[in-house]
Amino acid sequence: MNIPHRKRRRAINEPGHAHFLTCSCWQQWPLLNGDRSRRWVLEAMQRLRTRLRVTIWAYVIMPEHVHILLRPQDREYEMRRILAALKAPVARRAKAHLQATHNREWLIRLTTSHGKRQVFRSWQPGGGYDQNLWSERPIQEVSDYIHANPVRRGLVDRPTDWIWSSARSHAGLPGSLLDVDKVVLD
Repeated sequence: MNIPHRKRRRAINEPGHAHFLTCSCWQQWPLLNGDRSRRWVLEAMQRLRTRLRVTIWAYVIMPEHVHILLRPQDREYEMRRILAALKAPVARRAKAHLQATHNREWLIRLTTSHGKRQVFRSWQPGGGYDQNLWSERPIQEVSDYIHANPVRRGLVDRPTDWIWSSARSHAGLPGSLLDVDKVVLD
């Protein structure tokens, strides 16, 4: 399989900055199209929040990608560790699920060669998209962009109709699957 060259973008780990992240599924396949896999992402976000001390300000889980707006609380952090804490548990659970259900077709489709070894891929490799944010206006604009994703795709009429995002939490409505943290800039 020939994978097109992707630009590498160096993450900037700047204390006090928020990060707008996008993690895409392998080959842009809709691997997050079901409730089970979306719950795995929510669980990974919750663990990320507590284990690596990040605040989560906004998120959306789409069928083939995830957007998340977060801010590390520690002065020193590595985005690669944060991304791994988000992506690796979801990939492990996906692989375990496919093995348990004997879904050989998808196990083969999601396995690729990396040098001489075979690697299971549910995510595109690398850091994905990572943009640093440090002021209130861009943070609100990114949050609005994140929440509007399902509307732009025609999945729902209003952002708050998509339960797989933080739009309900932002609107103060009940039924949010993962409450988000209040945006505080110091």
